[in-house]
Amino acid sequence: MAGGHMGSLLQYAEFVIICGAAFGAMVIMAPKETLIDMFKQIMGTLKGTPYKRVDYEALFKALYELFILGRRNGMTAVEEHIMDPYASPLFKKYPSFLANKHAVELLTGGLRPIVDGKVKPDQLRTLMDIELETIEGEGFKAVSVLTKTADAMPGFGIVAAVLGIVVTMGSIAGPIEMIGEHVAAALVGTFLGILVSYGFLNPLAVNMEFLEGARLAYYRCIATAVVGFANGMAPIMAIETARRSLADYLRPTADELEVMLKQVTIGEKTAAAST
Repeated sequence: MAGGHMGSLLQYAEFVIICGAAFGAMVIMAPKETLIDMFKQIMGTLKGTPYKRVDYEALFKALYELFILGRRNGMTAVEEHIMDPYASPLFKKYPSFLANKHAVELLTGGLRPIVDGKVKPDQLRTLMDIELETIEGEGFKAVSVLTKTADAMPGFGIVAAVLGIVVTMGSIAGPIEMIGEHVAAALVGTFLGILVSYGFLNPLAVNMEFLEGARLAYYRCIATAVVGFANGMAPIMAIETARRSLADYLRPTADELEVMLKQVTIGEKTAAAST
């Protein structure tokens, strides 16, 4: 629009220097597992938020049905479901929850020591808090690596620009047009470093941070419900406590939650009548 030519920005040597330096920095600063996780999270940003209201609805129903079973028949009745959740007819009714391996492990891992009698209910919160801290630390490592790389991109752009100036000085005796082309290529290096940093990588890191926050909120919701139930809360109150931990756009109202959980109760009565 200002009269420039897009082709002038296609300086492949600048791309190689900047992107190569950024990739090398990531390899040096982070272990392989974190880099793999980072690329998975980057791909996850294309899908949007991993948890919607319908996912929380399935979660609340699964938790409520499990807690009702434990309240009526004792914690031993819950054992068969948490020992082999993927064979459990209860969890099979909620495939979106069952497909989330980490959520299933968090739920079963929280209830198993209570069923086995290895910990007291009032000690469970400490175990769940430690596990949530570990999940948070692991999830945000990739965000930290990408953020640090984004912060370094302007510096890599300057490196590319300086190398471009070195090339320019080697051609200082040449035609003025050639010198102009070399200087323009060097300036493109600085431009690309700043643009990639503030226009792409930093926004991408923030997006990943939001997605990790959403994932952590889902796990914290499970932990809140499990701790409440283990400490003697009625199933409906344990679910209500978990509901209040959600953000407004995800949180069902108290009336919506009541209707939602009544569907579980109605389903149980229907199943019992058919039996």
